[in-house]
Amino acid sequence: MCRSPLAEGLLKLIFKEKNIDGFVDSAGFEAYHINETPYEHTIRKAQNQGIDISTKRVRLFSQTDFDKFDRIYVMDTLAYRNAIEFARNDKDKAKVDFLMNVVNPGKNEPVPVPHAQSEDDYDQTYMLLHEACEKIAESITKEQLN
Repeated sequence: MCRSPLAEGLLKLIFKEKNIDGFVDSAGFEAYHINETPYEHTIRKAQNQGIDISTKRVRLFSQTDFDKFDRIYVMDTLAYRNAIEFARNDKDKAKVDFLMNVVNPGKNEPVPVPHAQSEDDYDQTYMLLHEACEKIAESITKEQLN
């Protein structure tokens, strides 16, 4: 409702700026949020950064996501456990990692939840997501050069 859609919007924008051809999507694990939009504050934060996530609708993570995506980044420990539960094999499990491990490898740090928090909390979360998304784009660019 807040972190994943913001990260999706950020990564799509960075991919576009860097001419990276990739499919980016976010999903959750809570069925009661299906088809809802991200939190209003999250939409505003994204818009302030030139990112439009207002038409994003929450969808549930599924096993087929392992077939659609090369990498699956999660925001926290609960999401990690949930994604691993969907994994069919070790290959699926290897695709799942904490987003912040892109910045701080092996630390398994969560991305702070900013909703219902202060503007500073949203700024901090945005900066962390931005740093991680830039690193993802960097790694893809390096892979494409090799």
